[in-house]
Amino acid sequence: MDETQRRVDAIRAQRNEIENHVIDEYVAGRISRREFVRRGTVLGMSIPLVSFIAAACGGGGGTSAGTSSGQTTGATANAGGTFRAGTTPPATKLNPLLVQDQGGLSVLSQSGEYLNFSDSKLNLQPVLAESWEPNEDASVWTFKLRQGVKFQDGTPFAAKDVVGTFDRLSNPKTGGNALSALGGIIKPGSTQAVDDMTVAFHLESPNGNFPYLVSSDNYNAIILPADFDPDTWEQSFMGTGPWKMTKYTPKVGVTYTKNPDYWSPNQPLADALEMKFFADEQAAVLAIQGGQTDAQLQFSVSGGQALLNDPNVTVIKTRSSAHRQVHMRTDTEPFTDKRVRQAIALVLDRQAIVQGLFDGLSDIGNDHPFAPVFPSADTSLAQREQNIDQAKQLVADAGMSGGFSVKLETWKGFEIPDYAVLIQNAAKQIGGTIQLSITDASTYYGDGTYGNSRWLDSVMGITEYGHRGVPNVFLDAPLKSTGTWNSAHFKNPTYDGLATDYVAAVDLQSQKATASKIEQLLIDETPIIFSYFYYFLTATRKNVAGVEPSAMGHLNLRQAGFVS
Repeated sequence: MDETQRRVDAIRAQRNEIENHVIDEYVAGRISRREFVRRGTVLGMSIPLVSFIAAACGGGGGTSAGTSSGQTTGATANAGGTFRAGTTPPATKLNPLLVQDQGGLSVLSQSGEYLNFSDSKLNLQPVLAESWEPNEDASVWTFKLRQGVKFQDGTPFAAKDVVGTFDRLSNPKTGGNALSALGGIIKPGSTQAVDDMTVAFHLESPNGNFPYLVSSDNYNAIILPADFDPDTWEQSFMGTGPWKMTKYTPKVGVTYTKNPDYWSPNQPLADALEMKFFADEQAAVLAIQGGQTDAQLQFSVSGGQALLNDPNVTVIKTRSSAHRQVHMRTDTEPFTDKRVRQAIALVLDRQAIVQGLFDGLSDIGNDHPFAPVFPSADTSLAQREQNIDQAKQLVADAGMSGGFSVKLETWKGFEIPDYAVLIQNAAKQIGGTIQLSITDASTYYGDGTYGNSRWLDSVMGITEYGHRGVPNVFLDAPLKSTGTWNSAHFKNPTYDGLATDYVAAVDLQSQKATASKIEQLLIDETPIIFSYFYYFLTATRKNVAGVEPSAMGHLNLRQAGFVS
């Protein structure tokens, strides 16, 4: 036995049954190197460890671990200066419990940090947690926390702060946005301090992807002091992160200085950071072209075509699971009959949508939330394509050959208004009259609760859903009978059971088998149209390096700066 094999055997002797199962799947060739790295990091194995095992066991495919696709150039930026980044204004008060939009999350993550971070390859990187591992059935996950970390007021970070944070986030009485990910998974009291620097999450049922639910994927889950009142967050921007707020002006922006007590040796390169808010995309585009900003977190193809062709701008293209959901209320006419919902889905020319709205910078959707970037997606199912004759027949069979009328509500952001018009025009081909109501984001989303939100109460609507590293939130919040974002008011016990089975599965084969059943059910029922999963586009000036966006909407600017 050679030395490499002895090291592999020694490592395997220390891993649990679930981790060894993933190693076996890789050795047998049933999962790729890339998927092995991703699953290994979910289970808490470090990237150096999984990289060694992958190399030792003969894997050769996939992408290498630990490299970032977010760097704008190969150069290293110079230290000093003020870096200026553009983003959308937060749609709500900056209470970490309640933030529900990209502008809010991009602000939270400058001064706040997560237990771990879901990177552009869907790998989990340790942040405030150094490691984590499940018990045998993934119903208990134990996290070892990073020592030597301080909050920006000088208070030491400890296990009690993680307990306090997740007790707040999982408490239904708070009405927190994180309930979309944590509801039915943990509740107050489920997070327990094993010792000062160890926490154990006791789940209500097994969950093979749980570490993603406490990562940057759950953008409300920045860790706050145990006794902190999140409603006062705007006053201090409390957190453990690299940037310390010096001034916040709602609807205008935030200025920061670098945190002198930041725990990481990778301190921010810039001396200061300005986050500028742009409610209008054209204003954001002009700002970066004119040199008023150095980076723009996100822009759309429809609104930022000029950036794609600007020689002074670098565009970072990140493939993602981000999408728009077109919900149709299954408990309200004309959508109580699934044939009408299917007909709306069939009138859409998805290839034309992807080309027209995104210049091809998007994957086509098949009316379920399993984006092609998810390894568990069943891509063998036939793609739903435009079929006007079939759509007309379905409407006639539903007794609506004389036509139907409905209001479609949404908000003015990115390509969404153009998408709404495409749907409106397509529906005319089957006698559908769709009235558009396009407002600002705050009006459309309201407070994000039933009875107080056009989003959740409308008969038909288009809603923005940001990227996630795993599909759990997409499967639960908008589609489960008890989902916190179930704007389609879809209630299907068979679906609920399948979604629960998927979440509980640890191995990829089980996830794929259940995903296929879910996809077939949702294509048939069509409570929501998923017609595309768009690439996340970030722009920087050519003289900029070190900008690292995530498809979720985070913007890591620690190493951002200017090149000579």
